Formats: sequence, C-alpha cells, structure tokens
Amino acid sequence: MAQPSARRATISSKSGVDGHPVKLRASNVSFYYGSFRALKDVSLGFAEGKITALIGPSGCGKSTLLYTFNRMYELTPGARVRGSIRLGHQEVTTMGNLQELRRRVGMVFQRPNPFHMSIYDNVAYGLRLMGASKALTDARVEESLRFAGLWDEVSDRLHRSAMSLSGGQQQRLCIARCIAVQPEVVLMDEPCSALDPISTMRVEELIRQLAGTYTVVIVTHNMQQAKRLADYTAFMLIEPFDRYGQLVEFAPTTEIFEDARDERTRDYVSGKFG
Repeated sequence: MAQPSARRATISSKSGVDGHPVKLRASNVSFYYGSFRALKDVSLGFAEGKITALIGPSGCGKSTLLYTFNRMYELTPGARVRGSIRLGHQEVTTMGNLQELRRRVGMVFQRPNPFHMSIYDNVAYGLRLMGASKALTDARVEESLRFAGLWDEVSDRLHRSAMSLSGGQQQRLCIARCIAVQPEVVLMDEPCSALDPISTMRVEELIRQLAGTYTVVIVTHNMQQAKRLADYTAFMLIEPFDRYGQLVEFAPTTEIFEDARDERTRDYVSGKFG
C-alpha cells in the first residue's frame, strides 16, 4: 500500500518556500494523454531565484510536469491538464498569449536543438519576435553569448551556421537563446544527458550562474548532478497499483539526500531502485 506523502509543509506552504517568494506554483495538477492519466494531484512551489531538481525513475512524470509549466503539451493531440499552475499571480493554464508565456518561461531540451540558421540569428530569434530594435538585439546577443561563455569562441563567426558548433557549444547556444529574451523561469529537461563530461561541467557551471537571476527547474536522472546544482529537490514516483506519477517528497536537497523522511525517497537516492 502506498505510504502517505512526506512533503514538507513548511517548504510548500502558500507563504513561500523556506521564506523565499514562490515564482511558479503547481496546485493539484493532474495530466492526461487522452484517457491515460500520467500525473495525479501534484502540488509544488518553486522558489524565486533558486534551482529545483525533479528526480525519480523513468516514466514517473518528471518531464510531463515540466512541460505543463509553459504548455508545451499543447503540441500533443489529446493532452490536457487539470488543476492550477500560477506564474506569479497569473494562471498559466488559461493565458491567451502563448508566445508571451514561453518568453517568460523558457525551455532547454535534452538534446541541443539550435535552429538551422546562423549563431547570431539563433540568439536573436526571440528578440525579433518581440520587435526589439537592431541595437537592442545586437546588445542582447552579445550579452547572452558572454553569459553562456560562448562569445570568445564564436564572436568571429557569428554569421556561420549554428550546426557547425560542437554538441556542448550548441547546448550553451540554446541556453543563450533562452535567456536573451529575459525569461523569469528556465526549464531544463536533462540538459546534460547528451553531453560529454567536459561539456557537462561547463553547462553545470552555467546553470549555477543562472540561479539568482532566474528561477530554474531541472529534470535529471543524475543524482550527483542534483546534489551539485539544486537548492531544492522533488522526488516523483509511479505507484505500482494506480500507475499515476505522483510527488512523494519535496525538501532542501541536502535533506532529500541525507535525511529523507519517506522510505521510498531514501531507497531511490541510495540506489536501491531506479
């Protein structure tokens, strides 16, 4: 029989997360692919300017939950969400302007996905959609590439194809493209899983730099990566009988890995299953 959830009330209370304002909040979120229910009643708050990791075994709904936050699920026929997702004081599930939502809640995917255009045009893409001036676009492109640690590597070939970059460079370019439009939240779906160790280290350094300026939510299967990067960690699991992805425990990362209250969390982070 499933054990009661061990979520920390002091962490997920409406007043904030450990005293930090909540930038993004899911309340009783359930998700469906047609008639199949993939998530059940997930409630979770993400602290402003902090990094939160979503961990759990494959198929438990981590990425599905992530995609609800900027409504990427709308690209899948029959997919729908129930419950409330609030970005600040706005309800995400009913926002009419998807372009504005995805500007405010950016996404970095598992595999680098630069557009088939120049390095410059990749970073400038969202700014042009916003109607930014040429001067502002130029400034933001340089600023974002510098932030991503790419400017010195690509400043002399900005108008070459982004596909000429290495995998690690492409992922940092995608991060630069995301932050060029100055989002409030950056979602990351296993952003290092397709990278070599050196590229992974550079992207992790960049993710750390994002904290403070941005609220970061990262899905990862790498327990050490969650420990290195995240301020808070949420553990998700599929219960064996109902097959819905559920939130089991949410707490500061050190507590999840060193003093988890739920036996299932302790078993997962210790490697007993996964």
